[in-house]
This record gives sequence, C-alpha cells and structure tokens, in this order.
Amino acid sequence: MRYYNQPHAYYCGGDLHARSLYLHILDSQGVTRFEKNLPASPQAFLDAVAPFRDGLVVGVECMFAWYWLADLCEEQRIPFVLGHALAMKAIHGGKTKTDRIDAAKLAGLLRGGLFPQAYVYPKAKRATRDLLRRRSIFVRQRAHLIAHIQNTNSQYNHPPFAKKLTYKGNRTPDLVERFADDSTRLSVQANLNMIAAYDAQLQQLETHLQQHAKIEDPVTYQFLRTVPGIGPILGLTMLYEIDDIQRFPEVGNFLSYSRLVSCIHESAGKVKGVGGRKIDNAHLKWAFGEAASLMLRSFPAAKAWMARQAKKRSKVRAHAILEAKIGRTVYAMWQRQRPFDPKRFLAS
Repeated sequence: MRYYNQPHAYYCGGDLHARSLYLHILDSQGVTRFEKNLPASPQAFLDAVAPFRDGLVVGVECMFAWYWLADLCEEQRIPFVLGHALAMKAIHGGKTKTDRIDAAKLAGLLRGGLFPQAYVYPKAKRATRDLLRRRSIFVRQRAHLIAHIQNTNSQYNHPPFAKKLTYKGNRTPDLVERFADDSTRLSVQANLNMIAAYDAQLQQLETHLQQHAKIEDPVTYQFLRTVPGIGPILGLTMLYEIDDIQRFPEVGNFLSYSRLVSCIHESAGKVKGVGGRKIDNAHLKWAFGEAASLMLRSFPAAKAWMARQAKKRSKVRAHAILEAKIGRTVYAMWQRQRPFDPKRFLAS
C-alpha cells in the first residue's frame, strides 16, 4: 500500500457524497482552519478553498462520485489524492462515524503521511474503462437468463438441451414448444428475446471497445493477445484496468494489485494468516483466472506443466501459481514491449 507523504501548507480532507461535501482543512501545524458542510458543486468547493489555495492538497475517499472533484482539481492545478477506501482503518474502525469526523480524519491522515492512496485513473480513458466494466455486468445478466431457461427445463423434467444455449444458432424456435403451459412458454420466450437483445448490444459495445484499444494503445493490446488464453475481451480488460505498467515499480507490486499473491500477517516472527483478499483490482483477478483456464485448453506445454504441479500440490494451488506466472509474463511483456515467448514462460 502506498501512502501520500508530501509536505504542504494546508491539508484538505473531504467526506464526499453524491449531493454533499464536508471539508476539513488543517494547516501544517495541525490547527483547523476551515470546517463546513457544502453542496457537492464545483463553485462551492472553489469558494471554500480559495483562501488556502497556495500550498493546498485535497484528499477524498474513493467512491463513485470522485470523478468531478478530481477533474476540477486537475483543471485548477490543485494536488488531488484519492484514498483507498478499504485501507481507511482510521475511519472504519472508529466507534463514532459522522461526516464531520471522517473529514477530520482524512485531513489528519494527509498531514501525518498515512493517507493510503488509490489510483486516480486518467480522464482520457476513464469512460472506456467504465464501459468495459458495464459490458461485464451485461454478460452476467445474459448468463442469468440462459441459466433460468435451463433451470425451467429441468423443473419440468424435460431432456437436457442437446447444444449450449450460449450460441445463437442453438436457440431454435422449437425450444419453446417443449413446454406445454402457456405461461411457461411466455416466460421462456421472454428470456430468449432478452438474450437476443443482449447479444446485439454486446456486439456493439465490443466493436466500440476494440476500436478504442487499437487507437489508444494498439501495440500493447496486440502483445497481450499473443499470450495463449488471452483473447479480445481479456486483453481489453488487462489493457484498461492496468492502464500504465510504469506505476508498478516491481513485479511484486503488480501481482499484489492483481490479487495474484497472498499478503501475510506476521507478528513476533509468527505468521498469523493472510489478509487483504478484497483489496486491489477484482477485474484483473478475474481476467488472469480466466486466462489460466483458457491457456490450459490451447497451450499443451502449459497443460503438461499443470499436470506436474498438480502432483506436488493441489489443483487449486497449481492453478493459482499459473495465474501468477501469467501475471509476471504480462508485466515483463508490457515493460519490454515484446510478444509472448513460450520458452521463457516455462523456463522458470
């Protein structure tokens, strides 16, 4: 976890909500210079911090409404720090929690150099990343509709479907006819109609996303695609969730951010367990997990490696090691701007 520890004349902690913003400003000596609840609007914020603009830093907790404040601070050339919400133990562990107390704690953490940082994603790519995440939600909703059709089929004890309903060509008109009740038919047909709508929408989104990737960083995107198991969607996920590989000074930092390594809790020389499983990027964890599973289907050498590892460890542990190997490979490829090398991948 990185902590912001730059010295400033004034430290502004903001408890940000959709419609309100509670500000607490400390000077370098720890004296409160401003404290007030404001409407969450650019003008109200600028008016409040105007007397402290020289040497001011602003810090808020990472939540859904931080975009406008980060962009405003960038335009006004005010240093902005985004706080890692799950690492704010000083806030979440308190006995009493109010907007006033939270803003004061944020300002105090900034001044004390203990403000846990989250990544301020660049404005230029932010909308594309959000669209990619929205696509993932649509895919899960589509899968829910397909599962409901299959469950309905089992509910009435009909024979299993001969082919997967994931593919459009397998969803034939006679699929509805196997159900005798009119209400059940209508339910299944409604699911099929929604699935068709999702198919059309997903195709449009994926075309748009790939066009943007080929414009914004075509070289890295193509290098990612050379890894067995990383297709268009996984490549897009890694490209937009990582954004800039240079923000990770070491490969260990990257693996930790991708949830590919365990974080040990140790005290007095004894390991007390692991923690931080929900900290950092869940989308990258999913992407590397999928890439490992798909690699085992298309890369025989990886499948043989997996078989050897499974004899020494459990299959789950071996799969996790393979995910981390892919993570290390992606980090090295991105840093060096080189395609996938099968020999180097299995050499270690």
